[in-house]
Amino acid sequence: MIAQLVSAVVRAILVVIVIATPSLLIPAVTPDAAVVVMLVALAAGVFTFSEYASTYPGLIEFRDAPPFNRVRVICIFITLFTLSLIVRASGDAGPITVILNATGLVLAHALDFQYSPLWLLQVFLPSDTTAAELTMLRTLGGMSFLIGLITLAVFAILMRLHGWPNRQTQFNVWVNLPTFDPTAGGDVVTRLIRDSRVNLILGLVMPFLMPVLASKGVAHLGHAATSSPQLMVWMITLWSFLPVSLFMRAMAMHRIAVMIVARRKQVLQDVAEEEEAGFLPA
Repeated sequence: MIAQLVSAVVRAILVVIVIATPSLLIPAVTPDAAVVVMLVALAAGVFTFSEYASTYPGLIEFRDAPPFNRVRVICIFITLFTLSLIVRASGDAGPITVILNATGLVLAHALDFQYSPLWLLQVFLPSDTTAAELTMLRTLGGMSFLIGLITLAVFAILMRLHGWPNRQTQFNVWVNLPTFDPTAGGDVVTRLIRDSRVNLILGLVMPFLMPVLASKGVAHLGHAATSSPQLMVWMITLWSFLPVSLFMRAMAMHRIAVMIVARRKQVLQDVAEEEEAGFLPA
């Protein structure tokens, strides 16, 4: 119990640090912005603590199947930290920032074709956007795209090397998938594969759909999207992180379906061997 509470406190502190990263690296435009960020970080920390300190599952998926959530937290932290460094050092660039800017721009040029996600990302910009702001947006988009691809590759490698979630322990569907009801009807494997495909499709659509939706919401803010560095960092981070999270969930659910199928085959094989040995009636 004490170990669980300590783990919950540590996770809550890490969540607060992740959310506060842009505010710590980028000067706030107004004092109210720093207060809002701190309130959001504290609320997220309390939510994380309540989820991991509770014996029963809540809303966080794969709570007992590391490193799924760890990879996601590291991904969003690296994205926020890297993009914040680029924005912070836009006027006085050091060697690391120059490398980050160059990498982001190279990827931006490679991905900036008509109707690409990066091309659509520029739709919400107002007509009076300066060239510097447009270049900054493209750089952040290219860098966040690269971090997302690396995250997916790392998670796929971990799944392959370590047999995720873990071959030596049982996978509790109720704890790790609290929003998935295995008794709702239909075969569990079929539903898991269907949900995996839905998440995969959403992951492919989100990079194209989110800029269009953002253009409608940011239209009411006028020039705030580009004039506020913190808002730009968060928008680009969510633009890349949400599809990555959906792809990871699709991979995870497909993996669970494969595990269930393998377990069923093993049970049928054990029953057949017991029947042949005469332990069970044929």
